[in-house]
Amino acid sequence: MALFIKEVRCEYLINPIGISTLKPRFSWIIDSDRNGTKQTAYQIVFSKDETFSSIFYDTGKINSYNSVHVEYNGPKLCEQQRYYYRIRIWDNYGNISDYSDINFFEVGIIDNNRWIADWIAVEDKDNNPMCPYFRKEFTLQKDIKKAVIYVSALGLYELFLNGKRVGDYYFTPGWTSYKKRIQYQTYDVTSLIKEGKNVLGSILGNGWFKGYLTWEEKNNIYGDKLALILQLHIYYQDGSIDILKTDNSWKYNHGPIISSELYHGEVYDANFELVDWNIENYDDTNWKNAVVLNHSKSILVGQENIPAKKMQEIKPIKLIITPKNERVIDFGQNMVGFVRFKVKGNKGDKVILRHAEVLDKEGNFYLDNIRKAKQTIEYTLKGEEEEIFEPHFTYQGFRYVNVLEYPGEIDLDNFTGVVIYSGMQTTGEFECSDEDINRLQQNIVWSQKGNFVDVPTDCPQRDERLGWTGDAQVFIRTACFNMDVALFFKKWLNDLSADQLEEGGIPFVIPDAIGNNKTPTEWGEPHSAAAWGDAATICPWTIYNCYADERILESQYQSMKKWVEYIRHQGSNEFLWNTGFQFGDWLALDAKEGSYTGATPMDFIATAFYAYSTWILFNSAKVLGLEEDYNEYKRLYENIVREFRKEFVSPNGRLVSNTQTAHVLTLMFNLLEEKHINRNVEELVKLIETNNYHLTTGFVGTPYLCHVLTKYGRNDIALKLLLKKDCPSWLYQITKGATTIWEHWDGIKEDGSFWSADMNSFNHYAYGAIGEWMYNVIGGLNLIEPGYKKFSIKPYFEYFSCVKLRYKSLYGDIVVNWERNEKSISLKVKVPVNTQAEIILDNIKKETLKDIKIDEIIDIVQENSMYKILVGSGNYTFEFEK
Repeated sequence: MALFIKEVRCEYLINPIGISTLKPRFSWIIDSDRNGTKQTAYQIVFSKDETFSSIFYDTGKINSYNSVHVEYNGPKLCEQQRYYYRIRIWDNYGNISDYSDINFFEVGIIDNNRWIADWIAVEDKDNNPMCPYFRKEFTLQKDIKKAVIYVSALGLYELFLNGKRVGDYYFTPGWTSYKKRIQYQTYDVTSLIKEGKNVLGSILGNGWFKGYLTWEEKNNIYGDKLALILQLHIYYQDGSIDILKTDNSWKYNHGPIISSELYHGEVYDANFELVDWNIENYDDTNWKNAVVLNHSKSILVGQENIPAKKMQEIKPIKLIITPKNERVIDFGQNMVGFVRFKVKGNKGDKVILRHAEVLDKEGNFYLDNIRKAKQTIEYTLKGEEEEIFEPHFTYQGFRYVNVLEYPGEIDLDNFTGVVIYSGMQTTGEFECSDEDINRLQQNIVWSQKGNFVDVPTDCPQRDERLGWTGDAQVFIRTACFNMDVALFFKKWLNDLSADQLEEGGIPFVIPDAIGNNKTPTEWGEPHSAAAWGDAATICPWTIYNCYADERILESQYQSMKKWVEYIRHQGSNEFLWNTGFQFGDWLALDAKEGSYTGATPMDFIATAFYAYSTWILFNSAKVLGLEEDYNEYKRLYENIVREFRKEFVSPNGRLVSNTQTAHVLTLMFNLLEEKHINRNVEELVKLIETNNYHLTTGFVGTPYLCHVLTKYGRNDIALKLLLKKDCPSWLYQITKGATTIWEHWDGIKEDGSFWSADMNSFNHYAYGAIGEWMYNVIGGLNLIEPGYKKFSIKPYFEYFSCVKLRYKSLYGDIVVNWERNEKSISLKVKVPVNTQAEIILDNIKKETLKDIKIDEIIDIVQENSMYKILVGSGNYTFEFEK
C-alpha cells in the first residue's frame, strides 16, 4: 500500500529562512491509497548539511497521531543557521513511509545585539518628497559558499544586488506598530553575489511610516526621516565569514521618483533615471555619503507574515469614451494593485492615469467616493523606442483608469493590471448551480485580496485603508476558508497587542494610525468600542480553531485578558458595559435618518459582546491549562449572562430591543434561558418576513444572521435572505455589476445614483462574512475539532442542483461535491489522512443508500430520518433518495 508525505511545512511555510523561534513546529500532509489511514508514529531527522553526512538530531520513532504543529524538542538551535530535515511516518495498517523530500529552515536574528549595522539616512537638507537611492560597492576575493541579507527600513524599500531585484516582495518591511515593532526580511542571495566587484542598492519610499495616513491628511505619523538598515553575511568556502553593513560609507542620491504616496500615487520622471546605478563601475562621485540615524534596533523583529506580492495579472476588457469625452480603460474587475504600461513618445511627453472603482449613472468617470486620495500615476517619458513603467511604492483600488495623457493611440495590449496582496495560499473553493451565488463568492474573494495588503483594511482606495478591528473580526472566519491567513493574522495580532492601551482598551484601527497622529478624534478617548475591540479575543480564538494553533492563544492570552478586564471596569457594574462611545450596529438599515448607527441599543450590543469575549477567554484558559483563570472567567461569564437577562430580557423572554440584530446576538451568543429561545427565534423570523425577507442588520448583526437561522432550524429563511435580489441583499450588488463587496447595501441605488460620497466604498469585505455560511451550510463543512482534525459534512440539499467545495486544511484537501435530480442525490466526499468526518444525511431513506462499503464506516447513528455516518480518511460516495 502506498503511504507517503507530500507536503512539509515549518511554521506554516515551505523552506522558510529567517524564522524567529528556536522552537519551530512542523506539519505535514499524508497521502495513502487506503481508506481509514491514520498516522501512529513519526520520526524527524535533522542535519546541518543537506547530504545528512552527520546527524544533528534524530527524534527516533515517536508514537503519536499528531502531524500538525509538531514542536522541535532537540538540542538548542543556533541563530543564523540553516537546518535540513526529513520525516517518515508509520500508519495504523503497519506501513512505514519513505522519508519525505529534504526540507530546511533557517533561524534568523533573534538576539538584537547581533545587529551591528547602522540605520542610514540622507542629510536633513535632502529630506524631501523624492525617493532616495542608496548604493554600496564592495569587492570579495574568496570563493563564496553562501550569502544572506537581513534588511529593514523606516519607510518602504526595494533592494538590488548587482542590478537584480532581491526577492519578490512589495511594500516591505510591512506596516507594524512602528514605535514598538519593525520587521526585517531575510534573503538568500547566494545566486546573485559573486567573487570580485559587487554592488548593493536600495530605494526608499514613504509608505505607511512617513507617508499620508487617514482622512485627516496627516504624514510623518511615525517619523519624518526614511532610513535603511542592512547586514550582508557572506560565508566562504574556507569557513570564514564577512559582514557588510550599512554605515556612513554608503552613498545616496535622488533619482526619477519625484514623489510616491500610498494614497496619492507616484510621480516619475524617466529623464532623471540613474542608469546602471546598482551595478559595478558606476561613477558615484557626485553622490553624498549617508548619514547615520540614531534609531532603535531593539525593536527589529523577523518577518511574521508573507509580505505583499504580485499575485495575478489582468488585461483590460475595453476602452470607453464617456459622455464627458474621457478616455477610460475598463479592467472588468475591481482590483487592488497598479497598472503596468508600455508607451512610445517624445522626451517630455507624459502618461497620467487616474484610478476609480465605478462610473456614475451617466457613464462618466467617478472619483468623489475616494475623497482626498488622488490615486494618480504621472510618468514623464525620456523618449526611447519603448518605455515600460510600473510604480514602486504605491497601490490603487480600481476597476477603471482614466487616461488623462498618453502619447498616441491607446492600445489596450499596452496596459496590464497587476494584482497585489499578501502572499497567502488559496485554501477554499466554492461553486454551485446558481451563477449569482458564484459571483458573490468571487466578489468575497476579490475583496479579501484587495483588503489583505499586509494588514486587514476596511477599503483599499480612499484616504483611509486602515486596519479596522471590527471589519477584521466579522470577516475572519470567511477569510480562513478562502485563504491561509494564519500568519497574516499572527502578525496583525502582535501589533494589536503592541498598540493595546495600558488599561486594556483596543484602538479602533491596528496599527493605531488614528491614536498615533496625536490629533483629537471625533470619538474622544480611549477610542475603544464593543465588537471592534473584541477582535482581541475573536481573532486569536478563530485562528486557534481553524489551524489548531495553541501558540496564538499563548501569545495573545494576556492581551485577551486585558481586554476583558478593561470592559469589566467600564460599566455601572462589572457585569454590564453601558458607558462610553460605541459604534453600535454600524450602517444598519434600521438607523435613524442621518445616523450611521442602527436601532439596537449600544449597551445591549456592548454587553452581548462582553459576554462573548469572556466566554472565549475562559475557554482559551481551558485550552492552555490555566485552571484558576478558567474558573474566574467562567464565573464572570455566568454573571454577565445573568445581568444581561436582568437588564435586557423580560421575565417572559421579550427583548427590550425588537431588532433583527438584538435577536441575532442573543441567540448566537447563547444569552437566553432555554425556555425563551423559541419565542425569540419566532420573533426574528417574523421581523424578516414582515420586511419581505430582507435584512436590516449592519456590521454587527449581519455576520451572524444566517448562522442563527441555521442553528435553530430555519435554513429556509436564511436561504431566502441570501437569494433576494432587490435591495438590501447580497445579490442586489450582483445585479448592479459589482465585482467586489460594497460598504453599503445601496452603494448604487436603483436609479444608478450613489449613496453619499462621504463613505461609499465599493470594496469593503465586512458583509462578505456570508461566505462562511455558504461553506458551512450550502457546502455543509463544519469543524468539530480544531484544525479540522475532525469535522462534519451536512450539506443543505435544497434549491441548488449541485455544489462543489474544496478546503485545504493542514491535513490536506477536504472535498464535498453533491448533485441532485428530481429523485436522488449523489454526494462525494474526500477526507484527508489522519482525520475523521461525521457525514450527516438528513431526511433520507436508509434503504436507498447505495455504493458504500459498510466495513469502511466507523459508526452509523440513526436519529429518526437523519443518519450520522462516521468515517476515516478516504474517498466516499453516497447515493440516496430524498
